Amino acid sequence: MRKLLLVAPAAALAWGAHWLWVGASVGAGFATHVVCSLALISKQDPEAVLRDYVRYEAAPLGPVLHTSVSAHGADGSALGLVRARAIRRRGLGCTLLPGGTDGAVLGASLNGERPRLDPEIPWPLGAAAPAASAPPGVAAAIERAFAQPAAGPARHTTAVVVAHDGRLVAERYAPGYAPETPMLSWSMAKSVTAALIGIEVGDGRLALRAPAPVPEWSGPGDPRGAITLDQLLRMSSGLAFDESYGPTSEVSRMLFTQPDTGAFAARSRLAAPPDRVWSYSSGTTNIVARMLRDLHGRDLAAQVRFANERLFDPAGMTSAFFEPDVSGTFIGSSFAFMTARDWARFGELHRRDGVWSGRRILPEGWVRYVTTPTPAAPNGGYGAHWWLNAGDPRDAAQRPWRSLPADAYAAEGHSGEHVVVVPSAKLVVVRLGLSVPDDNDHDGTEQLVAELIRALGE
Repeated sequence: MRKLLLVAPAAALAWGAHWLWVGASVGAGFATHVVCSLALISKQDPEAVLRDYVRYEAAPLGPVLHTSVSAHGADGSALGLVRARAIRRRGLGCTLLPGGTDGAVLGASLNGERPRLDPEIPWPLGAAAPAASAPPGVAAAIERAFAQPAAGPARHTTAVVVAHDGRLVAERYAPGYAPETPMLSWSMAKSVTAALIGIEVGDGRLALRAPAPVPEWSGPGDPRGAITLDQLLRMSSGLAFDESYGPTSEVSRMLFTQPDTGAFAARSRLAAPPDRVWSYSSGTTNIVARMLRDLHGRDLAAQVRFANERLFDPAGMTSAFFEPDVSGTFIGSSFAFMTARDWARFGELHRRDGVWSGRRILPEGWVRYVTTPTPAAPNGGYGAHWWLNAGDPRDAAQRPWRSLPADAYAAEGHSGEHVVVVPSAKLVVVRLGLSVPDDNDHDGTEQLVAELIRALGE
């Protein structure tokens, strides 16, 4: 008994030390990757990013996180002990090197030039600014979207772009941001990942209703082997995954300590039969993104060519790219970048049913598929990697955004990132920000879109 009494505290101490190390590793990885990307890609002041955003997001570890940035990447630490490094590569943004990974495994930058849009041609085909001043009601709505609340959480709107009936009618940027600034997506990336997968489905290289090609699930008798691509896209696979964003949660460890995000997520156990339970999961998206990697022979350059040639460049999204993990998988859950105007093009592509300048980019029926409510999702609120406003057909008041039409749908990301498409109003609204905490009620997006619908309908 005496020996047991001595062993138990030692085990508890070891357990606590292990999870402190894990949490510190997550914090260091988060700070390093985000500061690298926002400083070197979005051209923001690294000290301001660390002070005003990263340390708040990484609480309670915020005060012990430190970063330094060079032209080649960023280094970070937590508690002065746990260290992380991110390397910047041309055309690929920043890649986090967790656990002391040697940067030599990453390979070279991508040197291909992207097309340039004519600055004299109006959006969406060119890069010209809005042709006229915003109508008064539109300008007032945007002004309110940028206003900081007198009390409570910080809104920190960084960009608003408004497109109506295929025309750019208004845009505004916070100081330090501009039409040329690539903007971080967080989970808006999931909708972009779905578009790339849709193209592969249209090409016949993937099948929605067939078992998903995941090597970890291919063993005899593995119940996960029956999970389909459709169930993954609809977040109804039944896989267990902790999306709580705590310092030691699965999603945090996946994004900020793992060299292969898809492999980490694929190890998740089955917690419920597929299609029975809806459970939002960034891990699910990175499993899907790894399928894209494997379709292209694990060749990162081939994936980039595919994304550029089949989706981004044909739709004029010439600033768009994904940041990859060390394994060469696009971090499809979280790390896509493009300008606010290109985020609006992405929404407009979907409003136009996947057709751009007479060319079909997304397969016929794909937009209808991704905007069809998932049966297990509450209140018709989720399709296939897009958030919906369909609501419960028995009670319209149960729509997620009660002041918006039922046909509205959105790509949404952490910190108040939104691309909202409202087909009935011929409207696409991009609202980007670094809002803290992550709460749709205070970032003001629903109010912004509702006011724009009224202003443009008058």
